[in-house]
Amino acid sequence: MVDPAFEAAFAAAQESLAEGGIPIGAALARGGDIIATGHNERVQHGDPIAHGEMSALRAAGRQHSYRDTTLYTTLAPCAMCTGTIIQFKIPRVVVGEARTFPGEFDLLRSRGVEVVVLDDERCVEMMRAFQRDHAELWAEDIAE
Repeated sequence: MVDPAFEAAFAAAQESLAEGGIPIGAALARGGDIIATGHNERVQHGDPIAHGEMSALRAAGRQHSYRDTTLYTTLAPCAMCTGTIIQFKIPRVVVGEARTFPGEFDLLRSRGVEVVVLDDERCVEMMRAFQRDHAELWAEDIAE
């Protein structure tokens, strides 16, 4: 079954790649409705904290509560994005893949966040190709 919110996150990642950015996309959804999407914009805006998850949350604007939302992301969330998920008490994160970057699943789960990993082959291949072809830019994104 195709999940429209995850597909929106994947399309956002492809958009970032087409713009010369890092191919990570995210979508915030509530009750099956997509509130907002975003993608990594570090390269496009010269903004070091403009990761895909942060971009989607920024696009969603102020919400009374995030406790009934799901955050979809094409790649396992880094420490910064994990902190934001915890801060806003987002209860569920659906991740495209964690093979190319392990993220902070233990921290998320320790704070009660449900983590679902799809292991989507499209996400794996997109990130492998990006990491191979743009190793310096990838290292910059994850502060290596």
